[in-house]
Amino acid sequence: MQNTLKALGLKEINDGCSTGKNWFANGEILESYSPVDGKLIGKIKTATKADYQKAISAASDAFKYWKTIPAPKRGEYVRQFGDKLRAKKAELGKLVSYEMGKSYQEGLGEVQEMIDICDFAVGLSRQLYGLQLHSERPNHRMMEQWHPLGIVGIISAFNFPVAVWAWNTTLAWICGDVCIWKPSEKTPLCSIACQHIWNEVAKENNLPEGISCLVNGDYKIGEYLTEDTHVALISATGSTRMGKLVGAKVAERFGKSILELGGNNAIIITENADLDTTLVGAVFGAVGTAGQRCTTTRRLIIHENIYTKVKDSLVKAYGQLKIGDPLDEKNHVGPLIDKDAVKGYMSALERVITEGGKIIVPGGVLEGKGYESGCYVKPAIAEAKNEMAIVQHETFAPILYLMKYKTLEEAIDMQNGVPQGLSSAIMTLNMREAELFLSASGSDCGIANVNIGTSGAEIGGAFGGEKETGGGRESGSDAWKAYMRRQTNTLNWGNTLPLAQGIKFDLG
Repeated sequence: MQNTLKALGLKEINDGCSTGKNWFANGEILESYSPVDGKLIGKIKTATKADYQKAISAASDAFKYWKTIPAPKRGEYVRQFGDKLRAKKAELGKLVSYEMGKSYQEGLGEVQEMIDICDFAVGLSRQLYGLQLHSERPNHRMMEQWHPLGIVGIISAFNFPVAVWAWNTTLAWICGDVCIWKPSEKTPLCSIACQHIWNEVAKENNLPEGISCLVNGDYKIGEYLTEDTHVALISATGSTRMGKLVGAKVAERFGKSILELGGNNAIIITENADLDTTLVGAVFGAVGTAGQRCTTTRRLIIHENIYTKVKDSLVKAYGQLKIGDPLDEKNHVGPLIDKDAVKGYMSALERVITEGGKIIVPGGVLEGKGYESGCYVKPAIAEAKNEMAIVQHETFAPILYLMKYKTLEEAIDMQNGVPQGLSSAIMTLNMREAELFLSASGSDCGIANVNIGTSGAEIGGAFGGEKETGGGRESGSDAWKAYMRRQTNTLNWGNTLPLAQGIKFDLG
């Protein structure tokens, strides 16, 4: 790991703040321990209020320059950033795996998402289109165009320590915005590695400071961002509780926000499902990243006629799962992020019993050789009712709830019957069942899939959810519009001044 850290520009003690050239920080020391083996990876100095203000000042100055650069030229800088990610994919993927605890393949996949969104943004830099509209007045032309917002604040979570930042910042950059990133305190070294990569691009192109700023610290940094009127947009990923606080603060000052919050995702399994592919989608969705994805499958809603068959297949599959060091590709499941997450997992299992559920694949904390960090747990399966309080709650751990249904309408009501609305799926080979699920009478989530699981998303589609998931959209499609402001223009090229709605105003 030391060679990996060195290749990414990381030291034993790192300044946690950067404005694109210089590194600085004058706050307390934050230590990053790996959930893989419990060892100290490195230390960072966190930001003070003065450090934050330094970043804001640099970003404000940079925006004046950056917004004047043609969008395709901004795209060229993003292309260079993507190329550097390609060159350092193995090292950055390994760091993501080691600091966060996800499998090495998932770590590589996360960096690939960064590369993919760079490619998407480069193409988008030549397609920031507006509209031409017909005016009701003669010799007039109307149009809509889009302008940069300004400073975009990005608050990211530990489970995707680099990809979600890239989703936001690459689109913001090509739109003409500058960015300030407040990463999770649980994965600070990943953020510093990413900033080093951008700094190389900035240096090679003689770009000013402030286009990409990094400010590591605790929740106070997040508060500075959400309350700062200089920050036009806050994109925050995390819990619903956090999102409610951020959303309220930003709205209070009439700022804009993109909120990507909790998920409580279900797969409906009908009598017409291909059970072989269903099993793969359900198991990976439930145990991938040790259940720490916002798109993790947490509920299986299974037709009563195939319930026992599906349950038995799941129990058998869970018995084959290998839990251990995520850098070993033979293992399916790595650790939870920390011991607080383990406590939340154990508490949820206790509540399943007290609320009337039945554990059919027991959970528990693993101990002994290879599990010294205390963060490894067994993926568990429980039979439960959808209305149980613990089922309604998002537990960020590998606990899967099974429940029966009779009619598809009943299953859809169960799928929709939780506060969250991020991802959903149906497994069926019946076209009518699939179309009903995708219709206005079907899933109420931002993502609805047929014959694939709930977990994972391609960058080409807009990512986000409804209800307590926040309603924001990131990544593909026309999500770029969230990082810009719309302007309607009317141009009079005639020699008279007719008024709209036929109003007469004669001064003679």
